[in-house]
Amino acid sequence: MCMFKLRPHHALCIQFFEGKGYSDEFADHMRRVIDKLGEDTEIKITCENDDICSKCPNLKQGTCVTQDKVSRYDRKVMELCGFYAGQILTSKDFLEEAKREIIDKHRLSEVCGDCAWKCGQ
Repeated sequence: MCMFKLRPHHALCIQFFEGKGYSDEFADHMRRVIDKLGEDTEIKITCENDDICSKCPNLKQGTCVTQDKVSRYDRKVMELCGFYAGQILTSKDFLEEAKREIIDKHRLSEVCGDCAWKCGQ
């Protein structure tokens, strides 16, 4: 079984992904990751660079150029969803919890109101 390492805030990015991204390479990679996420795929939550970050043009020499911002997003998603670093859960549970606690409760602006993509807002 495949296990993905994902940042907490990527539970939101995945649900609003429209095939666009920071670069064509990143968008193609994001699409491939999403396509591989079956309901029972295991997710290991990380607050570091993850399987999606690996092709992001904001990743410079192993560090995200917007690290402070994405760390803030991660902390807020963990707070609202009860996630913790190192937690392993299914992709279905990962995505449903973010939908239930953030998207359905209209709390996106609390988490990522300054996101360049303004997903779902």
